[in-house]
Amino acid sequence: MSLLNILHQEDINFLLTNRIPRRLVTRWIGWFSKIENPLLARASIAVWRLFADLDLSDAREQSFASLHACFTRALKPGARTVDADPGVLTSPCDAIVGACGAVNGVELVQAKGFPYTLHDLLADPALVETYRDGTYVTLRLTSSMYHRFHAPHDGTIEGVTYISGDTWNVNPIALRRVERLFAKNERAVIRMRLASGPLVTMVPVAAILVASIRLHFLDVVMNMNYRGAATIDCAKACAKGEELGWFEHGSTIIVFAPKGFRLCDGIRDGAVIRMGSRLMQLP
Repeated sequence: MSLLNILHQEDINFLLTNRIPRRLVTRWIGWFSKIENPLLARASIAVWRLFADLDLSDAREQSFASLHACFTRALKPGARTVDADPGVLTSPCDAIVGACGAVNGVELVQAKGFPYTLHDLLADPALVETYRDGTYVTLRLTSSMYHRFHAPHDGTIEGVTYISGDTWNVNPIALRRVERLFAKNERAVIRMRLASGPLVTMVPVAAILVASIRLHFLDVVMNMNYRGAATIDCAKACAKGEELGWFEHGSTIIVFAPKGFRLCDGIRDGAVIRMGSRLMQLP
């Protein structure tokens, strides 16, 4: 395929996913996906399979009342193995690894040539200082992946900050074209204190057709209709691998750890990772 054709395909992809009324389309998909009609669900899943490599072989259920039920499907028992080594953080989700590595002061990258800062994303000066020169991994969930996310270690979730925003697509094409994209989108900042002391933060970032984050330990759904407190304090104890919540469709989770943590072997841009596998080594 010629470079011209590739660029043309990227232009079409960007046009279809970002030059449309994103919030309106996202609201409509949210409504449509929750219609409980098995025939409609089967037809929708069949169309979905035409555009994505959807594999439901490890799903606990094989039939779904709605498209939403398929998006947020649970796994069969034993479908994922959580690394029990207390010296490692595990991946909170199935994902493709995006930009990762050391935070340069307070600067990191969403894609080559597109930097952003901890200030942009976290909107919390104390957290910015916690992760200055720290380590990060961007985990991208595609539409066909398992959409639930889990605790990366034993610890306590101390609080969640909801930051409203846009719903840009977070695929690689958009990341190469839209500056500070993660900092523009709707997101939650989840602060987790590990049993050994360090503070690890996960930032689920919503996107077009998603814009809905469900956390089991909070009695709210964080989406474009959310009008609750921006910061919710909590003290939720959790074990490594425990399910924390889900996305509705696909999106991104950025994991931050303080200076001294390092990426585990094999964690690099483009690597495919499963929930529970080794992500970062503790100091």
